[in-house]
Amino acid sequence: MSETTENLDESIRKNATGPKSAEVDGQKVEQHSLTDQIAADEYLAKKKVMQGRGTGLKITPMHHSGA
Repeated sequence: MSETTENLDESIRKNATGPKSAEVDGQKVEQHSLTDQIAADEYLAKKKVMQGRGTGLKITPMHHSGA
């Protein structure tokens, strides 16, 4: 896995167990929703698969029998 994917995985784990927003001394912090983070993780995983050598399609020439 790449470094950003590992960071995203760790971020999702940490944010899933923590609060969605916090307010201290008048400063409010809110993180991305868990569904947005999961969607970003899925997007990056799909992007990585598509950058691989094979994309699941195989193109071969077709030859008729000649009869």
